[in-house]
Amino acid sequence: MVARQPLLSLVMMACLSAAPVAAQQAQAPAQTQAAAPAAPSTAVPAVLPAVVARVNGQDVSKEDFEKMIKAVESRAGAAIPAGQRDDILRRLLDQLVVSTLLEQRAKERGLVATDAEIDALLQEVRQRFPTQLEFDDALKERGLTAAALRQDAGRDITVKKVMEAELAAVPGASDAEARDYYTKNADSFKEPETIRASHILIKVAPDADADTKAKAKATIDGLLEKAKAGQDFAKLAQEFSQDTGSGVKGGDLNYFRRGTMVPEFNDAAFALQPGQLSDVVTTKYGYHIIKVTDRKPEGTVPFEQVTPQIKQFLDRQKKQDRQNAFIEELKKKAKIEVLI
Repeated sequence: MVARQPLLSLVMMACLSAAPVAAQQAQAPAQTQAAAPAAPSTAVPAVLPAVVARVNGQDVSKEDFEKMIKAVESRAGAAIPAGQRDDILRRLLDQLVVSTLLEQRAKERGLVATDAEIDALLQEVRQRFPTQLEFDDALKERGLTAAALRQDAGRDITVKKVMEAELAAVPGASDAEARDYYTKNADSFKEPETIRASHILIKVAPDADADTKAKAKATIDGLLEKAKAGQDFAKLAQEFSQDTGSGVKGGDLNYFRRGTMVPEFNDAAFALQPGQLSDVVTTKYGYHIIKVTDRKPEGTVPFEQVTPQIKQFLDRQKKQDRQNAFIEELKKKAKIEVLI
């Protein structure tokens, strides 16, 4: 069965998250922020009133709130846990209030979603489903009609336009800012020692009988003799290795760091220098011969190599900070009445 993809929520709030921008890994900047303890949420009544909040006199309806809750539960594939209900519903209501504020700001600025923009977004959503029937079923599951989905799409686009207009003036990260980040987060750019190795594998299960193991061991011993005698290791791997992923590449496993491979393989490989062959190594996969082809010592990624990633990270962080500040400004100026 094909997993159903989530439809649009009442308003796509991904761009409105108040959470810090996640740091990128693998040579991208990393940053740790301490989370403030959350205050206990006031209980949300089991039976909701017709109007759950008012934003500058505009009603936020129970219907819209419940659609948002249903969208979240559908995306998660389960009901909101009872122990987290109050906290999650309060957060969702806050998102709904924010989306209402942004819609109001869009109206003030004359920002609207065109039919063409709505059609394009709806087509994008439709394409997430293999068939029209699955798409229609997903609508029914979420209690949505095609008309309601179209309205939601228009609201999503409008909200996005407001945020894009607000963030357009945020300056990009400078070279000096990127260098400063690189200097202050030097540990994030350290690279551990890595080696590049190739191997030949003859598979045998750990619980195989003695005869099967003996045959496999005789095969790998014979291959080791050939490799030590100077036969081309890559050709031997291509012809005999039972690791289908690396065998076609002459046994090449590319570069890897300590701890990436199973312990027996890891220890044997890192004990070798470039050009050296291991003896037969036994792992849960079977018998291996390992050849190390290169070794890179521990070091620091050069600033020039990671500058684009750092700038991208800082750009996102700046926009996130401005976004959060903008939303707080709207909230402070607004009359917000939470009625539950």
